[in-house]
Amino acid sequence: MLSRFHLQERGTDVKTEARAGFTTFLTMMYIVPVNAIIMGKTGMDMGAIMTATALITIIATVLNGIWANTPIAMSVGMGLNAYFTFGLVLGMKLPWQTALGIVFISGALFIILSFTKFRVWVMQSVPTDLRRAISAGIGAFIAFIGLKQMGIIVANKATLVSLGNLSDPNVLLGIFGLFVAFALFSWRVKGAFILAILATSIVGWAFGLGELPKSIFSMPASITPIFLKLDIMSALSLSLLPVIITFLITDMFDSLGTLAGVGYRAGLFKDDSKELQKTLEVDAVATSVGALLGVSTTTSFIESASGVEEGGRTGLTAVFTGLFFILTLFILPVFQSIPENAIYPILVMVGALMFSELEHINFKDIPTSISAFITTLMMPLTYSITNGLSLGFIAYLFLLVIRGEFERINIGVVSLAIIGSLVFIFH
Repeated sequence: MLSRFHLQERGTDVKTEARAGFTTFLTMMYIVPVNAIIMGKTGMDMGAIMTATALITIIATVLNGIWANTPIAMSVGMGLNAYFTFGLVLGMKLPWQTALGIVFISGALFIILSFTKFRVWVMQSVPTDLRRAISAGIGAFIAFIGLKQMGIIVANKATLVSLGNLSDPNVLLGIFGLFVAFALFSWRVKGAFILAILATSIVGWAFGLGELPKSIFSMPASITPIFLKLDIMSALSLSLLPVIITFLITDMFDSLGTLAGVGYRAGLFKDDSKELQKTLEVDAVATSVGALLGVSTTTSFIESASGVEEGGRTGLTAVFTGLFFILTLFILPVFQSIPENAIYPILVMVGALMFSELEHINFKDIPTSISAFITTLMMPLTYSITNGLSLGFIAYLFLLVIRGEFERINIGVVSLAIIGSLVFIFH
């Protein structure tokens, strides 16, 4: 069994892979309670979401380790889970069952496309800087959501938004959590996010802002309330096509960006390599399987870099990571007792990390700078990843046309601009 991982060929051993897997587990363990609180806002059962999140993380990560033999862990993606909740269900008033149908369809399309040269076509067609702007825009969007949910920013009739009540104990707890997350991350502490959640929860419990867990261990919650509850037929609407495309493209860009950042740095992938292709295949399958279980889009996690830094070089790292996640199935009481304002600072922190992609964009190029600006700004301001992405591509194509830079226009940019236009035609 171990021979399939080619440990000696990649200069590693079982002990190193186990340590790397545990490190990755610690850095991304936060996704279980964070995803449950975010998606729970839709009315879905939180206990079921926690179990489903842990299950899809285990299934996708172990499958990737065995099938692709890469140290990439997968789970429910930050950003799209917030868009699922606050953009589709609470914003567009879609039933969460329909939103799950959208996720399933986008995953099914990703599965089909992952077995074709579409990935290469996308990478060649869509400018890298626009992909970075999408990442930055999603970062701004989820950070805005985090600040709003913490009460740090609130609605204001005169100015739309303003500073919240900083004397509110719950708001102060959120601010404390932010500073703890900032500090631990800046010190490069392993497991910074989960430690920040733990420290903030302890403070919240001490000041009566949450109830202490009555127990630590329990049997996993049933996923029956959300299992196979997706509504695919309602999602098959022309007006929802741009949303489906948004989930598809964002998942693809997110995965490619993560794999480039983690894989290429460790010398794991070469252009169009089998390992890269197989990892994308698992990513695509996991998204559709996750929708069946009852969670939003599954994607490759950038936190996998922590395991790579510990020496993880093969899929055995991913297998260990997935197996460690079994532990999260049995600590439901602890997760359920975490104060919400111990969770939302992590959204802001993740948003800040995604927003940093702006530093790589060439702002000296006018079409790129303006479209990147519009993409990044309009996602949080319109509370929609779809709107920001659509407006960005429309602006980019328009600027290339009026500047006469027709050599930079390709079928990919035109197609995405046309699809983006459907957002406003069927708004």
